[in-house]
Amino acid sequence: MAYMVKELFPTLQGEGAQSGRASVFCRFAGCNLWSGRETDREAAACTFCDTDFVGTNGPGGGRFADAATLARAIEAAWRGGTQARHVVFTGGEPLLQLDAALVDAMHAHGFTIAVETNGTIAAPPGIDWICVSPKPGYDLVQRSGDELKLVYPQAACPPERYADLAFHHFMLQPMDGPDQGKNTAAAVSYCLTHPRWRLSLQTHKLIGIP
Repeated sequence: MAYMVKELFPTLQGEGAQSGRASVFCRFAGCNLWSGRETDREAAACTFCDTDFVGTNGPGGGRFADAATLARAIEAAWRGGTQARHVVFTGGEPLLQLDAALVDAMHAHGFTIAVETNGTIAAPPGIDWICVSPKPGYDLVQRSGDELKLVYPQAACPPERYADLAFHHFMLQPMDGPDQGKNTAAAVSYCLTHPRWRLSLQTHKLIGIP
């Protein structure tokens, strides 16, 4: 299988329970909930999406012929030698492309694997860290994992709907945009009164890294 990658780069994980961890981010092109075109944004499930996942023209992006080729490119982007190798597959929706062959190839190169998914597609076996971020109007197929990260507030996705699912970490992330300050205050207040939830901030934006 060929893989379509928007961008591929080394950075620190900026949000969620693994914030601050050195990683290679591999952003796949494409999503099953939105075309990525601004003309279609109002009809999208997540109108707040702040990610460009269209095409393969980002840094390190391109079309990779097979799992071995993409795994070598990810290894080449890693700056930490043989220590604590870690890759985050994201999108768009990474589970449209992430498959068993790529999971096996990354493990063969000594990487642990994280995925950031909207949860509408079941994850293949072998992924080391599954982060699900629910979106309004769609049922979760992937109902277990390591981290549930909910963009807050979303009227159609109240935290109470997800609090009893089989995840180890429950993260509330303030919605970005013109109301970010208000949304952050609301998320802080919710976490204080519902301590199962922890606050997730987009620290990569705060310190100016990709």
